Amino acid sequence: MRKSEIIIFGIILLYFAIGIYYYPQMPEKLASHWNAQGQVDGYTSKFWGLFLMPIISVGMLLLFILIPRIDPLKSNIQQFRKYFDGFVVLIMVFLFYLYLLTIFWNSGYTFNMITFLSPAFAILFYYSGILIENAKRNWFIGIRTPWTMSSDKVWDKTHKIGGKLFKIAGVVTLLAIFFETYAIYIIVVPVSPKEC
Repeated sequence: MRKSEIIIFGIILLYFAIGIYYYPQMPEKLASHWNAQGQVDGYTSKFWGLFLMPIISVGMLLLFILIPRIDPLKSNIQQFRKYFDGFVVLIMVFLFYLYLLTIFWNSGYTFNMITFLSPAFAILFYYSGILIENAKRNWFIGIRTPWTMSSDKVWDKTHKIGGKLFKIAGVVTLLAIFFETYAIYIIVVPVSPKEC
């Protein structure tokens, strides 16, 4: 088992331990969705509020274990495997952070969810740039178009530019901490696909 998989397995165990601990203390309905202003606009049952994220994380772990094994270009994935493993751990930590924020909110603490998520998004976007810059041609990770998939040269040039743009998006996303009213737009707009 890889080091990243051990870390993720530990996070998943922590998920379930926290869910079991907080289950008796939580209300029957938990806030589970926040709008663009950071206000609650969706609720779910206590069980799904506490255990949906851990269950999703188990599925994601299995998917991330499977991807490097089934990709026809899996030898290329091995060339940037440390960045891929780092990204997988980061995704899991991001989801765990979101889970903890949800627990705190439903424990009676009130705060702007979007503002608290913005630094986590910034880190995620920035590291996505690092991953993309180092990714080699494969069928699951990166900017996959007929042009990039048919040429290593096109793939490398595209991903160098894409990686820089993701890093810039990460830095811009940090501004959401200081502009609460526009936070969701500062987070979403830099990484939204644009029509040509």
